[in-house]
Amino acid sequence: MRRQQDVWPFFFLIFLLVSPVVSRAESLLILASPSVQVPLEGLAHAFEAIHPAVSVELAFERGFDLRRTIAQVENRGVLAAEARPIHLVAPGDDELVTRLAQKQYVWSETRTPYATRQLVLVVPESLVDAPTSFASLALDSRWRIAVADPLVTELGLETAACLESLGIAVAMADRRAVAGDARGVLDRVLRGDADMGILFGPDALQEQEHVRVAAVAPEAHHHPRIYSMAMVRSCPDRMLCRDFLSFVYTLPAQALLKQLGYGIPQEAFARE
Repeated sequence: MRRQQDVWPFFFLIFLLVSPVVSRAESLLILASPSVQVPLEGLAHAFEAIHPAVSVELAFERGFDLRRTIAQVENRGVLAAEARPIHLVAPGDDELVTRLAQKQYVWSETRTPYATRQLVLVVPESLVDAPTSFASLALDSRWRIAVADPLVTELGLETAACLESLGIAVAMADRRAVAGDARGVLDRVLRGDADMGILFGPDALQEQEHVRVAAVAPEAHHHPRIYSMAMVRSCPDRMLCRDFLSFVYTLPAQALLKQLGYGIPQEAFARE
């Protein structure tokens, strides 16, 4: 009886040695603004597809809360609410990345601009003789253009500034169909109240089966918002972070972002 008891631990050890080991997926946590949820989800799924051993998780917080959370992480080393380390931060405002770097919450040299939010001119799919540039909007007085209200929306404010910079604001003053927001701009175009409309690129995808992008605002007259991400100083796996930051500059990642209506920053082309 004593001999049998001595044998069982030996067999148990053999069982542990020959049994397959179940490995857990490596986790990469990105703290981000809700405004960039769509592109980040797309990039996360694409990265996981070529790195099956990695699970990309996204946590969303707005501007002030995001800055506060990063500060807490740097003081405590983990995301306090869930005790998880943060790898990357992706705010909805590129200026916030700069401020986080100044506070030494992120590594400034890892700042990676990955997408831009451009102004685009959308027209119905059925419109054949569509303008091919923003400047050409002033050439035909018959065209009526749907725009967002500059007094209540960021879209409207940036549209007005772009038209003013192009020198066509006065010529178009009587041909604007003002809407309350991006959805209203699309509705005016779809109902025929306007021949075309001006939107941010991602908003145009809401009705991509019925409208198409005819032109993109020139950067000389419109400064598109830049979206960047950076590595948190307390990142637990810098190699994994660098892999993800490098991935967003690959051709498949850029193609994905374009499909989602975003532009590609000049920095991305410089690193190709």
